[in-house]
Amino acid sequence: MIEKLRQFFADVALEGKRISWPARRELVDSTVVVIVFIVILAVVIMACDEVIRAALRLILGSAA
Repeated sequence: MIEKLRQFFADVALEGKRISWPARRELVDSTVVVIVFIVILAVVIMACDEVIRAALRLILGSAA
């Protein structure tokens, strides 16, 4: 059992050496794209929420 565990961690270390890390500029560009996408998505969801809220006010307000 201990030998299997030791082999597992040796394999993990070997795979870690094979990782191809992106260049700093590529990492920064990708991060900016993700952040911009998240902000745009948040605005779209907020707009949908406001439309649904307004529709519910109209529906529930006229029913009362």
